[in-house]
Amino acid sequence: MSLRARGHAPGTMAHGYPAATPAARGARGGRAGFARRRLAAFGALLLTLTALPAAVLAVPDAVVNVVPAAASALELGDAEIAGLLRATGLSLPALVVAVPLAAVAARRFSAWPVLVTGLAVLLTGLGAVKFAHSVPLVGTVRAMQGAGAGIMLPACLVLVWERRSRALTAVWAGALAGTLILAMPLALKAVPVPADGVAVPDWRVALVPYPWAAVAAAVAALVHLLLRGRAPWELPASRHTERGQLLLPVVPAAAFAFLTVVAASEWSPGARLVVAGFALTALLGLALAAGRDAVAGSPFGCAIVMIAAGLLSHPVAGPLAGLAAADARERTGAADVPLLPFAVAAAAAMAGALASVRAGARHAVRTGYVLMIAALPLGFLTHLDDRRTVLVPLVLLGAGLGLALAASLRDAGVGAALFGLSLCFPAVLAGQLLVLSLQAARLERLRPLTEAEQIHALRHGYHVWLVVACAAAVLLAAATARHTRKTAAGPGAR
Repeated sequence: MSLRARGHAPGTMAHGYPAATPAARGARGGRAGFARRRLAAFGALLLTLTALPAAVLAVPDAVVNVVPAAASALELGDAEIAGLLRATGLSLPALVVAVPLAAVAARRFSAWPVLVTGLAVLLTGLGAVKFAHSVPLVGTVRAMQGAGAGIMLPACLVLVWERRSRALTAVWAGALAGTLILAMPLALKAVPVPADGVAVPDWRVALVPYPWAAVAAAVAALVHLLLRGRAPWELPASRHTERGQLLLPVVPAAAFAFLTVVAASEWSPGARLVVAGFALTALLGLALAAGRDAVAGSPFGCAIVMIAAGLLSHPVAGPLAGLAAADARERTGAADVPLLPFAVAAAAAMAGALASVRAGARHAVRTGYVLMIAALPLGFLTHLDDRRTVLVPLVLLGAGLGLALAASLRDAGVGAALFGLSLCFPAVLAGQLLVLSLQAARLERLRPLTEAEQIHALRHGYHVWLVVACAAAVLLAAATARHTRKTAAGPGAR
C-alpha cells in the first residue's frame, strides 16, 4: 500500500514524521546542523516535561476536601454546595471540548502560537482565582483553566512531532500517562482534609494547588522558541480532509461534557452510569471508524489505545489516592496521601514508554494491555495502610499504559495522533463519571453512619469499578488487536 493510500501527505515518511525538504537537509548539514538538531530536541523535551504536567494538573478537583471552608467564605447554604462542586468540576469538561478545536488550530496555523494562547488562558485562570468570590466566578475560573490546558495539549504534541524522533514521542506518551496517574494524588497532597479544629487559611488554594507548573511551562515555551530556531522543520500543511476528521469528536465531546455537568448533581447514579456507558460506546465507535480512515487511522490502533489510557489512568489512580487519604485520616487523624507508589507508577509509565522505542510495536501494544489488565484485579488485594500492596498494581498499570501508548503512536501520522488525543480525555471524563457513580450508588444503598463505614462503602464501589474497568480493558484490547490484524499488511507493520 502506498504512502498516499495511508493518508500521509507527499513528502512524508512512513513513520508518520515529515520527510526533510532540500532546504531542511541543507540546514542540517555538518556539525552546526547536528548541534541545532540537538538543541531543538532538548527544547521539545523540556517543553514536554513541563507543559504536560501543567495541563494535566488542571484536571483534578480537590475542593471536596475544603468544602466547609469554601461554603463559609462564599456564604453558601447546604443546598448550594452541590452547585459549588459542579462549578469546581468544570475544568475537565472544558478541556474535553478544547482539545479537538485546538488540534485543528495547531495544524492549520503554527503550533507555537497555539501553545502560547493556551498558556495565556491557563495562567489567566490561575491568576484570577483570588477574585473568585462567588460560585459563577469559581466556575468561570475553572473552565478557563481547563480550556487553557486543552489548548496546550495538542500544540505540545505537534511541536514534539516536528522533531521526527521516536524517542521524543515516547517521552511525550510516558509523560502523559505518568501525569494522569500522579495528578490527583498531588492535588490531594497539596489540599488535605484539615484536622479537626484546624482552620483553612484560604480554601481557594484548592483551585490552584501548583501554579508554578504553569509558570515553568511558560519558561519552557520561550526556551523552546529560542532553541528551535528558524530551520524549516514544520510538518506538511494540513488538508481539508484532515481538519474535517479532527473536528469529528467536537460535537460528541461537547454533548457529553454538557450531560456530565448536568448529571453531576441532578441525576441518579444509575442514570449517570448510562450516560458514561453510552459515551464510551460512542468513543470506541469513533476510534473504530477512524481506523478505516486514511488520515485519522494508524497501524497499531492509536485512537483505541488513547481511550484505554484515559479510562484506566486518572479514573483508577485518583479514587485510590482518595481512599488512601480517607483511610489515613480515619486511622491517624491526618489525611496523608502516600505519594511514593503513585510516583513510582509514573516513573514506570515513562520507563515503559522508552522501552517501546526498541520493541516491536504490535507486541509492545499487546504487552501493555496485558500489564494493564493484570494490574486491575490486583487492586482487590491492596491494603490502604500498606504501601507495598498499593505499589504493585500501580506499577503494572503505569508500565502498561506507557508501553501501549508509546507503541501505538509508532508509524501514526500527526492527524491520527491528534485524533486519538481528542478521544483520550473524554475517556477520562467517562471513567470518572463511572467510578463516582458506582461509589455514590453504594453509599445510597448502605447509608453508612460512621467514617469507617463510609470508607468501606466507597471501597466497595471502587472494587465494582475495577471489575468494570477490567472488562472495558479486555474489550479495548480485543478491538486494538482486531484493528492491528487488519492493517498488518500496511507499511511498517511489523
